[in-house]
This record gives sequence, C-alpha cells and structure tokens, in this order.
Amino acid sequence: MDSLVAVVSTINNAIWHDYALLAVLGAGVLFTFWSGFGQYRALTHGVAVITGKYDDKSDPGAINHFQALSTALSATVGLGNIAGVAIAISLGGPGALFWMWMVGVAGMCLKMTEVTQSMLFRDTSDPGNPHGGPMWVCRRGIAQLAPSLAPVGTIIGVIFSLTLLVSTATGGNMFQAWNVADISFTYFGLPRWIAGVILTLAVGLVIIGGIKRIGEIAGRIVPFMCATYLLAGLLVIVVNISEVPAIFALIFTEAFSPSEGIGAFIGGTAGYGFLKGLQRAFFSSEAGQGSAPIAHSAAKTNEPVREGVVAGLEPFIDTIVVCTVTGLVILSSGVWNRDPALVHDTAPSISPVIADGGQAAAAEGDIEWQMDSVRVTVADELVADAQMRDGTVVFVVVEAGANSETGLARSRVFGTLTGSDAAGWTVEFDRFDAAAGVTPTLVVDGVFFDFKGASLTAKAFDRVFPGLGIWIVPMAAWLFAFSTIISWGYYGEQGIVYLLGQRSVMSYRVVYCMLILVSVQFVRTQDELDLFSTFGTGLMLWVNVPIMLIFGPMAMRAYHDYFGRLRRGEMVPARTPRLDRSAAGHDAE
Repeated sequence: MDSLVAVVSTINNAIWHDYALLAVLGAGVLFTFWSGFGQYRALTHGVAVITGKYDDKSDPGAINHFQALSTALSATVGLGNIAGVAIAISLGGPGALFWMWMVGVAGMCLKMTEVTQSMLFRDTSDPGNPHGGPMWVCRRGIAQLAPSLAPVGTIIGVIFSLTLLVSTATGGNMFQAWNVADISFTYFGLPRWIAGVILTLAVGLVIIGGIKRIGEIAGRIVPFMCATYLLAGLLVIVVNISEVPAIFALIFTEAFSPSEGIGAFIGGTAGYGFLKGLQRAFFSSEAGQGSAPIAHSAAKTNEPVREGVVAGLEPFIDTIVVCTVTGLVILSSGVWNRDPALVHDTAPSISPVIADGGQAAAAEGDIEWQMDSVRVTVADELVADAQMRDGTVVFVVVEAGANSETGLARSRVFGTLTGSDAAGWTVEFDRFDAAAGVTPTLVVDGVFFDFKGASLTAKAFDRVFPGLGIWIVPMAAWLFAFSTIISWGYYGEQGIVYLLGQRSVMSYRVVYCMLILVSVQFVRTQDELDLFSTFGTGLMLWVNVPIMLIFGPMAMRAYHDYFGRLRRGEMVPARTPRLDRSAAGHDAE
C-alpha cells in the first residue's frame, strides 16, 4: 500500500503542477470570452430549457433536459460538496474556497463547451440509447477533420476511456463509499463493511436498469437532497451572520497569503491553498473533466448547444452555491481550527527510531520518529462523547521541519484509541518523519479527533446546533454518495462500451458494485483519500482539455449560430403552438 501511495503521489505532483492548473483555468477564461460570457446564457436560457419549454419527445435521446441535468448533477453535487470542501479547507486553509469559486465561474464555460462538443458528435444510431462523450468526439471528430487520421482519433478515445475508468474507480466510487462508511462509523459505530454492503446492494438495484432508471432516480433525489442540505446550511449561516463579513475577508486575504497554523489547522502556504482549492473544485464540479458530457449525451434534443447551455448550470449550482454554503458553515463554526478534544496526563516523549546496529536512524539521515503512547481524558464533551471507542483515529500537532509537499513546519502525527480504564484512554501513535537535523516538538498541548471530510462538516453543524449534524450530514452523505455512485457507474459503463462493446456491460456492473466493498477498507487517512480521488480527476483533465481546445472552434461556431437563430426568432418553444413552426427550418424541441 505504501509503495502504491508513493507512486500515485509522484504522478499527482506532475499532473497537478501549478502550471497545469493555470492552463485549465486559462481554457475556462478563453471559452468565457469566446462565448461572450456564456455564464449569463446558462443562468437565463439554460433555466428556460430545463423547465421543459423546448422539450420535444420526438427528438433522439433517452431522457429530457431536466433529467440529464439531474443525472449530471447527481454525479457532481455529491460528497465533493460536503467532504471535498472540508478537505480543501482543512488542508489548504480558508483561501482554498476562493480558488474553488474561480473554478466554478470558469467551469461554467468549460462544461458548456465540452457538452456541446459531445452533442455534436454523439452516436444516435440507436435513438433511444445514444452514446456520447469525449471518446466519441475523438473518433468522429478527428475523422471529420482529417479522414486519414481517423485511427489516431480512435486511439485517443481509448486513452480517454481508460482515464475515465480510473476516475470512476477512485473519485466516483472510492471517495463516495469511503466517506459514507467513515461518517456512519463516526456517528453510529456502524462497521465500515456493513455500510459497504448496504451501499453495494442499493447501487446494484439501480444501475442494472441503465440510464433511464438512473435519470428517474436522480430526478427525484437531487432536488430533495440539495434543498434539505442547503436549508440546514443556511440556518447555520444565519445564526452566525455577524461573522460572515469577517469570514469573506479571511477567504480573500488567505487566498494570496500564508494561513497561520491554529489549533487543529497546521497552516498553509498560499500556493498550497491554491492547489487544494483547485483540486477539490475540479473534482467536485467535474468541469473540463469530460464526464458530464456522457450523461448529457443521453438528452432528447436536436440542438447540441441547447444541452451545452443546460450543462453550464452545473458548476454554478455545485461550486458557487453548494460548496460556498458548506465552506461558510465550516469556517463560521470554528471546527476547522478547533481546540483539542482530549487532554493527556503528561506530554508524550518523542524519540528517533533505533536502526539495526544500535545507531539512531536520525543520525544516519533517516528521519523516522516515534511518539510514546499517552493517557488521555475528554476535554470537550460535545465533540468527544460519541468518539470514544477503540480504533478511533486521533492526532497531535508537532513541529518537525519543512514538509516537502506543503512547505510547512507543522505536521500531524496520527494515532488510535486502543483501550480504556478508570484513568482514561490510551493512544498509540504511528511513526512519522521529520526534516533532517530537526528534533520534533509538540506545539499544541492536547489530542484532536481526526474528523475527515464529511465528518468534519457534520461536526461544524453540531457545534452550532447540537444534534443537527448527526442527522443532516449523514443523511445527505448517503444520498449524495448513492446518487454520485450510480451516475459515475453509468459514465464508466460508457467507457467500457467504447473499449469492449455492449456485451461487457453486465460484468462491468458487477465489478463496479464489488469495488464499493473494497473501497471502504482500502483508504487509511484523509491524505490518502485526497491523493487517490484527485489522481483520477487529474488524468481526465490532461486528456480532455486538449480535446476541448482542438474542437473548440466547432463548438463556438455552433454556439454563436444557435443564439443568432434564437435572437432572430427562428426557434419556437415546443409548448408554444405556431402554424409556421416547420417553416422556420429548425426543430423546436
């Protein structure tokens, strides 16, 4: 496991380099100006389309515009909004939220463009079960641009499909299942494997029915779960409304300056906040990733741009609205930089690990250290009461020299609760690294619970309204995870169809469901969860953004042609009868 983590970490350092992130943001800015600020079109015309104003049942496709949006949103509005924001803030600081907003705005035009491209080249040979996505853009689009390069388009489609399957396994499945299992264990003591079994059975019952059943389920779940979660979040924000101006000032300030380490937060550089904010926002919104076009390609329409404009609503709902509410709840509650929940009787001693031959490993330049076990008692009943059980993960904050990844002197040393008696609980700590020549020291007197992802968000609700988080966040986490897993199951299925054909679908569905059981036991820490989930997202961005740039001119020509016809009154809403509808020369969907 450690060797796999090392390999993935090395790849992530390359694919998530600052220049790569700036390039993706730059593509979003490019399409923003090229479309004449298409964000406005998404918020106006896109809303009109999803109300059914332009629906025509005779158009090719399997689901209507609203169901396509709901299916795509069920994949994007998921645990990335609950757990992803928490991870971004806990690792990158408040400034990470600012960079999430930037992705949300630019992502509206990225999503609009990539969906338009996929609609232009989707396969409607079976009108009731169309196939689309960047792999089909490559296969059909390159063959159209340069017929002699058609095999190249097919190969690029294969590469994209492989990255799609990686992201399906890591972000679409692992991230969701692990967070559900973690929060269920945190609040209810439910063994992780039982949560995995329940989720596996529920997902299997839905994905066997294919995109039509997924669209129907998503159309019911997404509006309900979004409304419930947002209402609860807004209630917390209203209670802390006096703190909101200062929170926004903190977000903007720390987006461009280092975040000071306070309490459970170990601090963050401006660059690290930029990295974590963009990583989690691209993961949450899926803008430029190439996944959402697969769901939208199933929409009933003869107008590619129309579905593209609908897709532009997703980053706004996902990142600008839902992620912002989560971020404000976490920051206003103070849970992100909370005080220790447990106190120890005596400060634990820290010693270098002794290597073979009786020499301290640190003397040889090896920087592995061990903290002695310690006895702890509860300092904060509100936070700690439900957490005191064997196996609960905790951490202390030490100063151990500059970290190679974050550039920070502070770091977390993890441990677990291993038993109790009348005098308290015992904590056993893991070994940890420190910079060469530095002797680690404890900088915060106390022990913190390791609230990861969704659990941190739940604790933020509980700090304001005790007991609210225990119901709202676990319920939202289960619904979000369920809807996201079924939607990503369909995305991965389309990649399998492209690679191996329709006959492989049932085998894929079985493997996909079984992966849920593996995922809940596979990841050990929040850092590993962040590592694997962003790995799949990064791979897809590297393949899909160049595809978007190649076919961008086609998408933009179609975009401006569509809105030109709309301004000239050549497209009549399907619900508005007109004698000259056929004379207009265009389908009124």
